[in-house]
Amino acid sequence: MKLRTSVIAVFILVAATFAASQSPQEPQAPLPFRTAIELALKNSVTTGIAAADLQRARATYAQSRDLFLPSMVLGSGLAYSNGFPLSLEGSAPSLFNVNVQSFLFNPAQRQYVKAARSGIEQTTSQNAERRNDVIMETALDYIQLDVLQSSIIVAREQHLMSAKLQDIVSQRVQAGLDSPVDLKRAQLAAARTRLQLGQAQAAADQLRQRLSQLTGLPANSIVTSAETIPSLPVVSQDDDLAAQFAAKSPAFKMAEQFAESKVLRAKGEKSQLYPTVDLVAQYAVLARYNNYDLFFNKFQRHNLTIGAAIRIPFFNPSQHAAAQAAAADAAKATKEAQNVKDQISAETLRLQRSVRELAEARDISKLEHQLAESDIETAHARIESGTATLKDEQSAKITLQQRYAAYLDSSFQVDKAQIQLLRQVGELENWALGPTKR
Repeated sequence: MKLRTSVIAVFILVAATFAASQSPQEPQAPLPFRTAIELALKNSVTTGIAAADLQRARATYAQSRDLFLPSMVLGSGLAYSNGFPLSLEGSAPSLFNVNVQSFLFNPAQRQYVKAARSGIEQTTSQNAERRNDVIMETALDYIQLDVLQSSIIVAREQHLMSAKLQDIVSQRVQAGLDSPVDLKRAQLAAARTRLQLGQAQAAADQLRQRLSQLTGLPANSIVTSAETIPSLPVVSQDDDLAAQFAAKSPAFKMAEQFAESKVLRAKGEKSQLYPTVDLVAQYAVLARYNNYDLFFNKFQRHNLTIGAAIRIPFFNPSQHAAAQAAAADAAKATKEAQNVKDQISAETLRLQRSVRELAEARDISKLEHQLAESDIETAHARIESGTATLKDEQSAKITLQQRYAAYLDSSFQVDKAQIQLLRQVGELENWALGPTKR
């Protein structure tokens, strides 16, 4: 970060010159890193989906649990009777009736209620994963945009130098000092710098658009601030991060809770073979025109029945098969949860080692950039002694910009791997919303 800041300062004059050539615009206030994360967590589509899923899981649990509460249905069985009063939908014709029913003893439903409660926990873990998704995407997009803002400054400077080199070579060709092939090479270098500048600007526009979708801010108002990005913690290669954090991962918790839900549902399917007791009650107001007083010894207008419906499964091969299938699903889900834990451990170790490798690659890029700075000083000395030309100096400057662009990219790759590792070990939110700044 220090090297990036120092080199950017070198190009401030170029950036100021470029800005002065444009129409004057009111400067945009930078969007702090933490503010971007907080807005994304509040406004992103993923957050809305997570809230809806949690609401649905809670409603499913309430639906399963409330079957033990009495449900009441009010109605009427109005009908004309000719002869013996026959039933309508299993009930006697009536002016008004009330039906009440609920579970009193139902082992299977008790297991389904527990499974639904486990579903809430699973959805909560899934939402934690989604929250980490939003934080990581916003953080990476923000940091990459910050890097691209620096890269665009470098690319503009490189483009100016390539154009200047092309002019110098053109003059040398006219003077007979260089061949037309040298001019083609200079033109190719200039074309490449134009392409790199266009690609960097396009990538920055896409990142601003995505950050706009995440935060709800206008894309043209998003300007990053490197000073507000939190410092990434040092990754020790001696710590066994895979063993320490695999069991704490939201992804593993989600898989574990899914397996638990499957186990509970398997128990519920098996419990379908156990006896059940339901509360049942019915009240009805009868009418004489249904001929009750003709076919029964005594007519009573108001009637009430209340009791328990007892069911004892005796022979049900189909339910036995359903219980076996559910048990197999539960065993599969348990193995899949273990597989998720193994994958998390492997990915954590891969990221831990890749941080070291990418950091070494970044150090190489930094040294190459420093050597390129030395080459410019050498070119100056050779020009003063008459053993080099402006062409050599411009070539050295172009190489310097290329080395710096490579350093910026390698720095971002290190940051990306560290952020992914923070997510794996469950420390991403603490880092993104913590007080430490760099």
